[in-house]
Amino acid sequence: MTIANSADGTPIAYSSRGDGRTVVIVNGALSTAADAAPLAQALADAGFRAVTWDRRARGDSGDRTGSGPDDEVADLAAVISAAGGADAVLGHSSGAVLALYAASRGVATGALFLSEPPIDFDGSGHGPDLADRLQALVDDGRPDEAVATFQLDAVGLPREMVDAGRTNGMLAALAPLGQSTVYDVNLTSRVRRPDAALLGVAVPVTVLRGEQTFPFLIASSDRLASQIPGAELVVVPESIMHRPDPAATARVLAERI
Repeated sequence: MTIANSADGTPIAYSSRGDGRTVVIVNGALSTAADAAPLAQALADAGFRAVTWDRRARGDSGDRTGSGPDDEVADLAAVISAAGGADAVLGHSSGAVLALYAASRGVATGALFLSEPPIDFDGSGHGPDLADRLQALVDDGRPDEAVATFQLDAVGLPREMVDAGRTNGMLAALAPLGQSTVYDVNLTSRVRRPDAALLGVAVPVTVLRGEQTFPFLIASSDRLASQIPGAELVVVPESIMHRPDPAATARVLAERI
């Protein structure tokens, strides 16, 4: 991994594979750069240079107390700059939200490929105190419970699934990402009821989603594509239940950039 220093000095770890046009991948919640390795390899196999990175408070990247969405925008900008520019940014889930928000703030993302962005158009999701509750759990030394609360109240997973994670060790494995749940909640809250800047980004936008995925993500993806002038909606049958299929996703990009 190589380090790019963000605007506030936070070290952001990134790496690349392949040669060709540069695609920067932005991960979703509760994931690190390592989780994007299959997607990065598929892009490399398709003739791209794929850049993966650990978002703030994840993996090999650093953090700073009180970080917010604009810090994550600066992190993405730092990675793009260190990579020598981007022809496209591919964001999945909250990573898609970050990519779109960054483009609306003037970051030179190139074309945007937004995979199942969880944008709460109606503002009907989790309550306004969720980020504070998550931060309190992290500060109390209970990052695993921050992850569980995020899964329940932000993602909407069934309680029995979250409880199973306690038993099978999944919750403990995700505990190091507890602080990042605060940042994901703050980010998605920032773009509730998208404004003109968010919907008026001056770059090509492709919204991707699976046929079989969560109803909220179908509605969010379809609505976003319909509200951004010139945006294209691509349904990817191979992507199932909020898991982008690497080869199929790479094919969508190869056909468009």
